[in-house]
Amino acid sequence: MDPDILELESFLPYRLYRLADAVSSEFSKIYRDRHGLTRPEWRTLSGLGQRGTMTATELGEQSAMHKTKVSRAVAELERRRWLTRRPDENDRRVEHLALTKAGLAAYREMVPLAKAFERELLAKLSVSERDAIASGLAALETSLGKS
Repeated sequence: MDPDILELESFLPYRLYRLADAVSSEFSKIYRDRHGLTRPEWRTLSGLGQRGTMTATELGEQSAMHKTKVSRAVAELERRRWLTRRPDENDRRVEHLALTKAGLAAYREMVPLAKAFERELLAKLSVSERDAIASGLAALETSLGKS
């Protein structure tokens, strides 16, 4: 093995990226087929469904999305009448975002589908493999300050 060559296929950051992208792509088929959502729209819907009211900045931080993707997702969910914006009383530059009844219904419909997808994915692994992945991810997240 040449020390001056980086083999991407065995480079951990590349492997993690490819795996995350593959899993995300598989899961996206469910929310795309069900509701015609993009990844940023799904992440926005699920963030608000989980947390309730959030700002666009909070959504971006929680979902690791750039502000332009958050902005487009918010605009589309608002167009569908799945999301409302309420200006902050103290800072007019900030808006508080929340799901409407229709948005919440779509989110609640997706929750069991998301959990089933995760169960099916994890069922491909042994208990010890699942435990190893969970502890390894937790250790990496902690070491990178992302937990």
